Amino acid sequence: MRIEDLAGQRVAIWGFGREGRAAIRALRQRLPGLTLALYCAEAELADAQAFDSALRVYANEPDAVALSAYDLVVKSPGISAYKPAIITAQAQGTRFTSGTALWFAENPQARVVAVTGTKGKSTTTALLAHLARALGIRTALAGNIGLPLLELLDQHADLWAIELSSFQTGEAGALELGVITSLYEEHLDWHGSRERYVADKLKLADAARQLLVNAEQASLLEKTAAHPHRILFGQRDGWHVAEGFIRRGEADVFALNQLPVPGLHNALNACAALAALEAMGFDAVAAAPSLSVFQPLPHRLQPLGESGGLQWINDSISTTPQATIAALDSLRDREVTVIVGGHDRGLDWSPFVKDVATRKGLRIVTQGANGPRIAFALRAAKSEIPLGDVDNLTDAIDMARIITPSGGVVLLSPGAPSFDQFHDYAERGQRFAEMAGFDAKTMTGIGGLGIA
Repeated sequence: MRIEDLAGQRVAIWGFGREGRAAIRALRQRLPGLTLALYCAEAELADAQAFDSALRVYANEPDAVALSAYDLVVKSPGISAYKPAIITAQAQGTRFTSGTALWFAENPQARVVAVTGTKGKSTTTALLAHLARALGIRTALAGNIGLPLLELLDQHADLWAIELSSFQTGEAGALELGVITSLYEEHLDWHGSRERYVADKLKLADAARQLLVNAEQASLLEKTAAHPHRILFGQRDGWHVAEGFIRRGEADVFALNQLPVPGLHNALNACAALAALEAMGFDAVAAAPSLSVFQPLPHRLQPLGESGGLQWINDSISTTPQATIAALDSLRDREVTVIVGGHDRGLDWSPFVKDVATRKGLRIVTQGANGPRIAFALRAAKSEIPLGDVDNLTDAIDMARIITPSGGVVLLSPGAPSFDQFHDYAERGQRFAEMAGFDAKTMTGIGGLGIA
């Protein structure tokens, strides 16, 4: 569905975040006379009215009756497609779309690489854009990584590196290449079940002419085996990590000690980006040296520096137990205190409990809404890891500062969303930095967004 197809229809925007504002601008640009309604939070009412005085603004969540009054609703990604009100309105004939779907409909000829995955998708997408630009390719970096596609509606790029969340994978149009970095359980509150989460993630494969997946995940290999043009990264005959190098087959291409982002998982992210570039017909080996000057994304294993005799690392983006495990893997042989916990989505923490059981030099501080549940799981497993259980992030930082030995690392890698205490992971990371004694203003946003 193209934007011009909305002319004369009853249209509402649901959500006044950056995606919602981008949709309003795009519709006003193409269809200035279209009557638009907006549904937003009560706290957003004044800002919404100031943003566009012609909007009919409703400061509440629409029910099925309200939604059924429209021909089409442009929904923000964070609003679950499985809400009963949406399902009822769809049965009454209301169609739902998104900024992502509208952009794809407007750009059917774009060369698109879309990246998804439970973890690694943002870094992989940013690495892909960085590598392509190093070859002189005019490249767009956009999507869930922080720049809605509709903000680039009428701009041109030779390659589009787009991150899609599990909320957006079913909204993609035709893709030259789809990339799935990893697949674990997450966002169960949005999808309703692990099975539906996996199915929604794998919708990316249906839209992709070529599909690139992580060979190290057996379940992912099984679920994508039927794709007619599947490519793998992470295995020996392709891009993989071995003996201190990123390799292409048997050839050493890039030394891991030169990679600015730490951890084996980030080396695999680099392999995914190189394999994606190669699948698009570009010289990945020639681009590989530029990995050394890649700027790490904030809040992703971000070293803040030394304060009070301790090293502080901000991994606030960590929203699954598997992400916390990966963060700890990057710090083996160090004295580490890890702060975990946050908004409780009911994820299984038993893999984390099992993983940390044999770690040396580790202390754990649980906090937030699911902190008690994580602490209970550790105690029930008779874990000998020193454990502290506090109410909130402030108390957790205070405890970590006391119990971490001089020269050790305090790692914020919560393995859970931030919504129990903060607006988002960025606010949580900034609070961590400030309490550790750093200037949070220096924690800039993601570099390279847009077209370059």
